[in-house]
Amino acid sequence: MIYFCLGVGLLFSILTKFLQVRLIKDMVVQMFKGGSSKAGVSSFQALALSLSGRVGTGNIAGTATAIAFGGPGAVFWMWTIAFIGASSAFIESTLAQIYKVKQDGEYRGGPAYYIEKGIGWKWYAVLFSLATLLAMSILMPGIQSNSIALGLENAFGLSTTVTGIGVVVLIGVIIFGGVKRIAGVASYVVPFMAIAYILLSLVIVGMNIAEIPAVFALIFKSAFGFDSAFGGIIGMAVSWGVKRGIYSNEAGQGTGPHAAAAAEVSHPAKQGLVQAFSVYIDTLLVCSATAFMILFTGSFNTEAPDGTMLANNLEGIEAGPGYTQAAIESVIPGFGASFVAIALFFFAFTTIMAYYYMAETNVAYLLRGKNSKVAMGILKVVLLAATFYGAVREAALAWALGDIGLGIMVWLNLIAILILAKPALKALKDYEEQKKQGLDPVFNSKKLGIKNAEFWEQEYKVEDKENAS
Repeated sequence: MIYFCLGVGLLFSILTKFLQVRLIKDMVVQMFKGGSSKAGVSSFQALALSLSGRVGTGNIAGTATAIAFGGPGAVFWMWTIAFIGASSAFIESTLAQIYKVKQDGEYRGGPAYYIEKGIGWKWYAVLFSLATLLAMSILMPGIQSNSIALGLENAFGLSTTVTGIGVVVLIGVIIFGGVKRIAGVASYVVPFMAIAYILLSLVIVGMNIAEIPAVFALIFKSAFGFDSAFGGIIGMAVSWGVKRGIYSNEAGQGTGPHAAAAAEVSHPAKQGLVQAFSVYIDTLLVCSATAFMILFTGSFNTEAPDGTMLANNLEGIEAGPGYTQAAIESVIPGFGASFVAIALFFFAFTTIMAYYYMAETNVAYLLRGKNSKVAMGILKVVLLAATFYGAVREAALAWALGDIGLGIMVWLNLIAILILAKPALKALKDYEEQKKQGLDPVFNSKKLGIKNAEFWEQEYKVEDKENAS
């Protein structure tokens, strides 16, 4: 799966002429353009909703694990997969916009929709939808609630049972309020938590500013096997960096397109660019914040495959959030455990919200034209039960279930976007041509010869452009 993600990302980078570099200005501009409508959310709200899913325990625990088993060089390979993966995120999110539908008064879309409409394989779309439903409602919420529960227990001595009940009540209040409430909460919480986390990392870097040349030299030397201590594990650096990078930024996994389809835009490429930038925010900013706190303070252990310790700076501390806690404690004593616990709470809490939205979208896909109120009610109960179960179970079980759920989705989605890349590439070319003419790009699927994009053919009206542009 790792090689497949890398290969697909590299292929899309070449086919889009490395849009992740060429169009970075457009990514930032489109993030803040346009408003919401009765049916859709704004570009920024869709970005926040997708970041809710991307920014989770992987940014704290995952980054620490990459350093523990891949050495400091793993950080470079996390950056590399984010750079390559941004093109995959663009393709899948643009496809979600092209083939989205207006259903029960709200925009819906994602891999199941573009597989059925774009490829014509309804059986494959149903398979992806069922896999996503299984992953998002049962297998994956436990990872996030488990991290919240352990973090709060370590920092404040709170019982995991009490934490589980509290998280279930808070999540329930939000998800029973519908997609607009989920997007609204995400648009406030996600920027706040990410900025606070990044600012703290900058404080720690600032307090160790003399170490900047040495830390960057360590990262790059370790990444290419030139460091005397970590040079022997270059393979592990690549492997763990890519693994944890993919897990964290989710590019090409089929998660981001669900949120992308909900955006009110005048051209699919606009939201594709915004979602490509979300990969940068996740890995280049939030994961880097964790990595810098750990490396600038030397708060990490690194174990070679044969069990020998290449770095043993934190005797007895398990790879994970403990590294970040130790890093903060070394600079601001008495603050590390509580800050990381709170950060984990916000990161993981919003991720569970995003999981619910993705699961709901796939229930809506499977039950189109039928009364789905009962099914949506059952989904909410199942997800809340899985969230509570994860909070009170062992971490190893939670992560094992999550890996299974995610793995199924990734394979199914990557195959689909490889087959379906052409409409997204057409949309990108059309967007750039209209921009060159000084126009605010507006999508015309018929003109581009893209079939089965019914929303853009029938429902997208001229009067909607004011909201969408």
